[in-house]
This record gives sequence, structure tokens and C-alpha cells, in this order.
Amino acid sequence: MTLVRQPTRSHHRERLVSVPAVDVPAVVRAKAVQAGEAGWLAGLPELVAGLERDWGITVGRAYRDPTEAYVAEAELADGTPAVLKLLVPRPGQAADEITVLRLADGAGCVRLLASDAGRNALLLDRLGPSLYELGVPIGRRLEIMCRLASELWRPAPDAGLRTGAEKGRWLVEHILRMWTDLGGPCSRATVDHALNCADRRIAAHSPERAVLVHGDVHQWNTLQTRDGGFALVDPDGLLAEPEYDMGVLMREDPVELMAGDPRGRARWLAARTGCDPVAIWEWGVVERVSTGLLAVAVGLQPVGGQMLAAADAIARM
Repeated sequence: MTLVRQPTRSHHRERLVSVPAVDVPAVVRAKAVQAGEAGWLAGLPELVAGLERDWGITVGRAYRDPTEAYVAEAELADGTPAVLKLLVPRPGQAADEITVLRLADGAGCVRLLASDAGRNALLLDRLGPSLYELGVPIGRRLEIMCRLASELWRPAPDAGLRTGAEKGRWLVEHILRMWTDLGGPCSRATVDHALNCADRRIAAHSPERAVLVHGDVHQWNTLQTRDGGFALVDPDGLLAEPEYDMGVLMREDPVELMAGDPRGRARWLAARTGCDPVAIWEWGVVERVSTGLLAVAVGLQPVGGQMLAAADAIARM
């Protein structure tokens, strides 16, 4: 459920001359505090310095818009541009992302250059601007993201990742907890609609059909490569039906979704990928409510309110 808003990657480098230069974006800081990881925030300067030493890299300016990690420009000893990513500690999150990127080996996703799951650290190939920053029209964006997600999908039964059923049960708990904690920012009928859809997707999970999915395919997670192509970043990583990834595309662009026939997007995505439109629709319902609640909780607006408004309208249909 990751929401990442990353600015254009510049090749300009600024050496961090002192540990206080580690500057954490407000949303990342809020998520770390919410997760009880204030100690991680305090230790970031030392962590960055240690990785510079151990990986032989030079860390430069931090990106301002990530929401799940401290992300900064880096350079290898030979001058190769890279990105250092330090995830807010959560059980298994770094290990899962590392697993996905290793299995993908550049197919649909950014290349992994080095990793340390114990320190929640990844060193990645440096990419360019996102689809959002490039202003790519929604139809073309969806085509690109469908293709990249499809390139990633592959059997990976021994990967040790969460299943779609496990993620579905987590989403049920997350929605109920967040809705209560936030004082009901969408209707109870909307919550019940999402929970019913989640129950159906949990029941439909099949190990035989499950593939490696990215888990958070959206335009801010789709960046331009140096050769003019595109690659996905920040995978959550699941073994799930491929419709899960398409459900994430259903939650995105909620204003545009509601400007037309919302189910039309599900049918288009299904036709493009050979997936089931009903499963796409149901995952979209769940993801829209879950991510909308999270966005409201961390102050990521106006998208949080837009997602929940769309979810309310869809629940009334």
C-alpha cells in the first residue's frame, strides 16, 4: 500500500558533509512515528554514514516526496548513478522488496545493485522522472503500467512472500482499525462493501494461479529509465492472482474514474491483460478504501479524500 511521490532524479551530486544533513520528508517522519520507530529516525545519520563506508558509495541530496522510506541520490565508486533507499522498519518489508527485485532481475522493475535486509537498505539503479512528472495521459499511463506488471508476473511458489489471501485478511483488519481511529471519514456502508469484496478475493485465492505481483503499481512508482523506457519501483511483493495489481490501478486517479463509467476501467484492464474484470473490480474496491484511509491518516491530500469520496459513491451504486 505503498504511496510514493518521487521527484525527477537529477544526476547532480552533493556530498553529505555532516550527519545533520540527513533530512527526512514530513510524511516519512510521520509514518515512522506512527510505527513507533522514532529511534530509527534518530539513527538515520549514522546508518547513512555506515552504508557509505560499507558499500563504497557517496550519498547526496534526499528526495523530498517519498512516503515510505528515506531516499537519496548516491554514486558508486566508479561514478555510476544510484539511489539509496532506507525503509521505515516494518517486519519483513525490506526482505520482501529485495526478494521481488531479485526475482524480477530487471524485468518490469528497477535493478537492485546491493541490499541489506537487516538494515532495511537497498541500493538501486537511478531512474528518471515518473509518469506523473512527465504528464503522460491516463490512457497511455495505463498501457505502460499494464505491460510492466505483466512482465513481472511469474510463478514463485518458494519465494516466501505473503499470499493474496493473507494480504486480503490484513486489509480487512487495516480498514476496520483505520476507519475507527479516524472517526469514520467514509460511510460504514462503504467499509462493509470493501470488506465483502475482500472476503470474496480471500476465498478465491488459488496457489496454482498465484504469481509474483508488484502490489503497488501506480504512476508515481513508474519511472523512466535512462534508455527512455520505464520500470516499476517500490514493490510490496505478493504471491497473488494478477488481478491484484490491476486493482491498484482501479484505486488510482479517482476523479477521472468517477467522471465516466467506473466499471469501464476494470473491463479495459481485463482486456489488456487477460485478467478477470470482476476480480479487478473487487480488489479495486478494497484498495481504494484502504489506501484512502491511510492517505487521510498521514495527511496525504487531496488524494485521500478523493479516494474515499469515490468509494462512497461506488458503494451507493
